[in-house]
Amino acid sequence: MKMVIVTAVEEYKDDVFKLLKTAGIEAFSGSQVDGYKNVPQVLFNSSWFPSERGGASSSLFFAYTDEKKVDVLFELLKKHNAQLESNNPIKAVELPVERFV
Repeated sequence: MKMVIVTAVEEYKDDVFKLLKTAGIEAFSGSQVDGYKNVPQVLFNSSWFPSERGGASSSLFFAYTDEKKVDVLFELLKKHNAQLESNNPIKAVELPVERFV
């Protein structure tokens, strides 16, 4: 059993859905997050109001699945990212699941 975490800027959200499905990962969870790249601490702390956002609108997905499906997903992601004309590729990490209930 593996846990896979995928992050992407909002414009690639539908692509992530398609890639997960193509890899055979039908069940997953997701959430909107703010993404930051090398933000100086001064700018990060300069907002007094929680409603002000400084990060890029992004999505985070995670799924528990078998290793073979993760392998397929990673190959699909490599191919997808190679075609992007952006400096914001879809990123993924694989984590081992030692135990679960």
